[in-house]
Amino acid sequence: MTLQGARERWVRTGGVELCVAELGDTAQPTVVLVHGYPDSKEVWSEVAARLAEHFHVVLYDVRGHGRSTAPEPLRGGFTLERLTDDFLAVADAVSPGRPVHLVGHDWGSVQAWEFVTVERTKGRIASFTSMSGPSLDHFGHWIKKRVSRPTPRRIGQLLGQGAKSWYVYLLHTPVLPELAWRGPLGKRWPGILRRLEKVPGGDYPTPSLPTDAAHGAWLYRDNVRPRLRRPRVDAYAHAPVQLVTPLGDAFLSESLYDELELWAPRLTRRTLPAKHWVPRTRPDQLAAWIKEFVVATEGGRPTARAASGPHADRFGGQLVLVTGAGSGIGRATVLAFAEAGARVVAVDRDAQSAARTAELARLVGAPEAWAETVDVSDEQAMEKLAERVAAEYGVVDVLVNNAGIGLAGPFLDTTTEDWRKVLDVNLWGVIHGCRLFGRQMAERGQGGHIVNTASAAAYLPSRSLPAYSTSKAAVLMLSECLRAELAGRGIGVSAICPGFVNTNITSTARFAGVGPEEEDRRRRKSARLYGLRNYPPEKVAEAVLRAVVRNQAVVPVTAEARGGRLMSRFTPRALRAIARLEPPL
Repeated sequence: MTLQGARERWVRTGGVELCVAELGDTAQPTVVLVHGYPDSKEVWSEVAARLAEHFHVVLYDVRGHGRSTAPEPLRGGFTLERLTDDFLAVADAVSPGRPVHLVGHDWGSVQAWEFVTVERTKGRIASFTSMSGPSLDHFGHWIKKRVSRPTPRRIGQLLGQGAKSWYVYLLHTPVLPELAWRGPLGKRWPGILRRLEKVPGGDYPTPSLPTDAAHGAWLYRDNVRPRLRRPRVDAYAHAPVQLVTPLGDAFLSESLYDELELWAPRLTRRTLPAKHWVPRTRPDQLAAWIKEFVVATEGGRPTARAASGPHADRFGGQLVLVTGAGSGIGRATVLAFAEAGARVVAVDRDAQSAARTAELARLVGAPEAWAETVDVSDEQAMEKLAERVAAEYGVVDVLVNNAGIGLAGPFLDTTTEDWRKVLDVNLWGVIHGCRLFGRQMAERGQGGHIVNTASAAAYLPSRSLPAYSTSKAAVLMLSECLRAELAGRGIGVSAICPGFVNTNITSTARFAGVGPEEEDRRRRKSARLYGLRNYPPEKVAEAVLRAVVRNQAVVPVTAEARGGRLMSRFTPRALRAIARLEPPL
């Protein structure tokens, strides 16, 4: 099985023949993708196709895998020294005289750490992107430090990683791994990946899987124990390194990389809410990060500035769309994502306000920011927006349905038209956003996150806010239902429930059952009260980013929102009594 449109060549080195595939323009910088265990080069097919639009992309089957031949004998034929010989032979064949950009996953990353830290490869590697595979030397020092200076935390880290490494012990047993892979495990492996890792099928894994896995067991036998016992003391990276850490990796702990800056001074960190096989499950995000890193390293104009805000490792380069972004919580949320290096789309029904937010986003660090004008209650307009965003900017990674309006007044004074207006924006606007952008996320199949701005009013009954509270309670329940439905697709859903936040919603809120003068008076009084509380929208924006990072379900923001949430769960009768009180007018 070959990569579609790839040019193949064979490279002979160290008694083996390596099958090498090339995509893209050879005049562009060369990106070499190295696969892991028990994979072949086809694990990279989705990422390679995306990178080939910009670079000369090279993939090769590691010795003994795919269509490359295996060394004879197998024992001693998979040492890191021999794998380094293979890499240099490939690099010299595909990019003579020009350094290559190296990308490795799993054991591809383990061996690539060797490539980027040994003296004989200096000048041949321009950059290295690592995912799901640590340096065995760094790992050895990590273990020795925790054994020689144990603390409860360090012992916990050792035990945690020891449990995650269960398969390494099995692979050191003689014969059994080969029998398992050539027998039932090899047949069931594709189904295991689909079920546990949500890995799509297609051209991966290839029919050579049982043989690849049997040969690849020698990667562990030839290297793990020798390097962990006697790690090199000079394993410093001589090229810039980008570390991509899948937060749901079942085989590697995040703590393995705690001291990585000591070994890789020019380090960029990225994190993904994904499991181990990110080349198959998150190809869009990986390709974007690799492209950005390669362009920056090449010395051309970077595709994004170095983000310095909180959670930059998580949101750098991602596409975030926020509705109601013209002011208040919406604008603060756009700017918070911009500071984290995200590309942002600021949506508001006020074109001038949306444009101003996008301009501010570019000033604080967004690599790209756009303004879009739409009324979220207009279904057709939202459909056109979703189509335009997907066509021009891409599929949204994070959606924040924030647009909303306020309405106060007794139920008996609230007209049908009042109800329609508040539900059209506060509820239907959220429904439209979730349905249209959520469907795009689901169809892409690479995860995402939806944040819906509800309110503490969603669970705090009040005689003066029947319409507003009902709309926000519906948003809260919608979020809970969506969270249950979309969890299996890797899409998180969070409901943000602010209390009294100092925004301009008070200046536009409507009061049912009163005349214009009285309505204006109540608006001014509400604005004064919110101003005295003076809880800034920026803190709500911080809560939004944390909710996405932690995949939180319901997030009360402000002390009164948190207190009200507790009361709604443990003392609902007291809340009902408070709800009967006449609010000060």
